[in-house]
Amino acid sequence: MFTSVLMIEKALTSADVEFVTTLHGDEQVFFHVLLQPRGDQADRLLRAIDDIALGELDEAAHERAAPEGKDAAALGQQALEVSLTALRAAGREAEGRLIEDHPLDALRALVGEVGADEVIVLTDPHYVEEFFHRDWASRARHKVGVPVLKLFSHSKAS
Repeated sequence: MFTSVLMIEKALTSADVEFVTTLHGDEQVFFHVLLQPRGDQADRLLRAIDDIALGELDEAAHERAAPEGKDAAALGQQALEVSLTALRAAGREAEGRLIEDHPLDALRALVGEVGADEVIVLTDPHYVEEFFHRDWASRARHKVGVPVLKLFSHSKAS
């Protein structure tokens, strides 16, 4: 069975599930999902800049109202459960966990722990981080020792 680590930042949409579950055709894939809840003040600033770059000024203005800390963790757990349920409903085996600190360290540890064949990073565009190659996928390529596929989710994070 093919083993994929799927790193996400929000609940998967039905389009996201279809996208990742059809990447390998009929081959059976086991998904190990890592979800990073929203972060700190610096993350909020980067999200606002990304919103402005996308022309979504209303979204940028509302970034400070986004939950963080324990509130974000509770929403993250819900998003993780929704995503796992959706993957299982699509006929895939899946398990997951929230990332509490240092997402790339957690990713590297999980890749080694499960003997992953690949990493899929599925996020909204993060133009500032991508420009400077500080996004998860760019940094993971130097840390995990397996192919890293970067995909953009099919809906804007809420």
